Formats: sequence, structure tokens, C-alpha cells
Amino acid sequence: MQDAVRVEGNHALEHAIEIANNLNKPLLVCFCLTDQFPEATARHYLFLADGLIDSADLLASRGIQLQVLIGHPGETVVRAAEDACLLVTEYGQLRVQREWRDMVWDRISCPKIAIETNVIVPVQTASPKMDWSAGTFRPKITRQLPRFLTPLQKRKLNNPSYGWDGGITPLKDSKNLLSGLSLDWSVPPVSQRGGQIAAQVQLSWFIANRLHRYDTERNDPTAYATSRMSAYLHFGHISPLTAALAGIAAKNPGTAAFVEQLVIRRELATNFVHYNDQYDQYESAVPDWAKKTLSLHLDDIREYTYTISELDAAQTHDPYWNAMQTEIKLTGYLHGYLRMYWGKKIIEWSETPKKAFAAALYLNNRYQLDGRDPNGFAGIAWCFGRHDRPWKERPILGTIRYMNDAGLKRKFRIEAYRERIDLMATTIQDAGIS
Repeated sequence: MQDAVRVEGNHALEHAIEIANNLNKPLLVCFCLTDQFPEATARHYLFLADGLIDSADLLASRGIQLQVLIGHPGETVVRAAEDACLLVTEYGQLRVQREWRDMVWDRISCPKIAIETNVIVPVQTASPKMDWSAGTFRPKITRQLPRFLTPLQKRKLNNPSYGWDGGITPLKDSKNLLSGLSLDWSVPPVSQRGGQIAAQVQLSWFIANRLHRYDTERNDPTAYATSRMSAYLHFGHISPLTAALAGIAAKNPGTAAFVEQLVIRRELATNFVHYNDQYDQYESAVPDWAKKTLSLHLDDIREYTYTISELDAAQTHDPYWNAMQTEIKLTGYLHGYLRMYWGKKIIEWSETPKKAFAAALYLNNRYQLDGRDPNGFAGIAWCFGRHDRPWKERPILGTIRYMNDAGLKRKFRIEAYRERIDLMATTIQDAGIS
């Protein structure tokens, strides 16, 4: 278990059960818990650990043992698979996931299978290349959807493994599970619980109470019409297939828009990181036309410039941007429309576009629960022109799409948003919560 920390809607798990039954063998599920995942903080690890505890209980109910292995996957997984007749894993798309998987692949002798289960349409099936935009990607993946939008069959394991004693790490609670790791605790945990159970509750609540408004109000951060599923999808606590089928079954006015975001936009981001190995580097992530126009405006006068420390501390002249940064730090979440504004302003307030790109990635990955994700990398790159087109030329940004606070004021009650975040920050400060 690498990229999908769940039991329900896990294609890799169901395939492993099927093969185990065909071979008349037991099945053991392992997760390698290492403190070496790039840029991950205690906030991310605690959310992940919630999912591991849920998975252990749900696997046990199906007669399957979950072993959490502490250490580097190139060592721990190799030892765990020493006597295995087959290794099955999910296919994580990030560079570090590929590197670790390749390391394991090279060091074990049994057959291996990697299965994509955190997208609906396998990446190379959806498109054979990195797509220019949603416009070029949409018709390709849409043609494939009828083939893949089908419920996943749940299988029963014939030879249970639950109860095996392999020196496993006890799964008492999230903090206990992480006690042996060296983590960055300077980013505090959030109140939102991770895991498959919480993810399913959130999805059900969204479909019952918000999906009907999603088509018309999702771009308004003060309307609270979004699904809030991004963190659960990032950690693999829920399958995008589960979410899509639930939305479709609702036959709701918001269904089409929900599927567009969940499938087209989300899997376009996966397409980006799959075909662009340097998705987190300015030179590769930003399209050539955008780099060219930004370079032509390198010498433009910047009325404001901020260091990454000032940005981190939400110490800018813009009260709305400061509120967004504060929300990210306190909750690990920011509405998608506000994320665009947040990223665009970092470009305007940085000495160079390259420094802006690095700052935006750092802040996004450090604080957002769904940071370090294909959607996060694609979202930052979008602020710099990826999956977009040239617009009217302006200072500093050139022909990159421009956003300003006048748009925020025109489109929704941005002042009410700022007041809400300020109140949240004051309440937490007064309570002495760090």
C-alpha cells in the first residue's frame, strides 16, 4: 500500500485478493512509514496516520493483516517481500514514489504488478502525451469514461492473514503510530480527521447538502458549495471512482460540474506530472510562451516585494491575501478560486518569476493538506500559464492571466471572508493554541 490508503475502492487490493485466491495463498498488506517524504510535516503525517488506523480495522474485518513498516521502503518492503510469490502495489505518480518503487522493484525477485487506482482512467490510456490544456485533454478522456466508470467488485479472501505476528507496529492512535519518526512539528495538526470513514462521511454530506449548488456557486468561497474532498483524494483515503459514481447516482444539477472537476481537471494534473518528470522546477513546469513573456518583464518596477518569510507570516499590504495565507496555515485548506489569486500575487510580489515559483510551491506543500500532490503542482504551474493561454499584456505578468482584488470584491463577499479568518485567528490565539 503506497498511494491509496484505503480498503474500499482499491483496485490494487482487489486484484491482489483475486490472485491470492487463484494461487491459494494468504495476502499480507504492508505500508512503509518513513519520515523521509519530501516536504511533509507532522500535519500531513497525522492525517495519513488516521487513514492507516482505519485501513487496519477495515482490512482486519476482511481477514487481512496490515503491517506498518517503519523505515525506508528500499529496505523494509524488500524484507517484507522476501518470501512473497507476488508483489502488488498502487501506482503513485510523484517522482519520489516512482524512485522508491523502482528501488523495490530492483531488489526483489518475485513478480511485481503496479496498478493505477487513484485516477479513473489510467494515465497513458487517457492520453499518450502531456496535454496542452483541458480543451485538448477533455475529448480524449471523455471517450474512455464509459469503460472505466463502473463499480469495483469487492472480493473475499479465501486464506486470511489477520493475526500474523511479524513484529508489526501497534496501531493504537495516530500520534502513537508516529512516535518513532523524526517529524517537523512546527506546522500544527488540524482538527479535520483523515481516513476512509471521515472521507465517506464528507462525500455523503456534500452530495446530500451541497451538490445541488455546486454548478452555480462552487467558485464563491463564501458560499461553501465545494466538496472539501481534496485532502482525502490526495492521501488515497477515498477513490475518485467512488466519488464520481456517487455524484452521478445523485442525478443532480451539480453532477456534471462535479465530474468535470473530479475527472477532467484532476486527471489533467496527473497527466502533467506523469509526462513531465520535472513538474516542480520552474524551467520545466512553466510553458515556454509564459517564461518568455515573464522574462520580458523582469525589469518592470514592482511596487511591493516580499521575502518568503514575510509571505509565510502573512505580512503583506493586501488584507485579503493575508487572510488566505492565514487560512492555509490554520486549516490546511484554501478554496480553489482563492488559490489562484494567492499564487498570482506571489508572482507580482517576488523579485523574479523563478523565486515566485519556488515560494508558492514551498508554502503550498508545507501547509496545505493536499500539498505535494499532482493537483498542487499543476495548480501552481497554472498560475504561471500552464494549461492556460496568453491574455492581455500587463506589467510584471506580461500576458499571464491577471487577477486583482477588484475581482474578488465584484464576485463575492470577500470582506466577510477576511473578517471570518481574522476572527478564527484571534480565537485560536486567545485560546493559546499553537
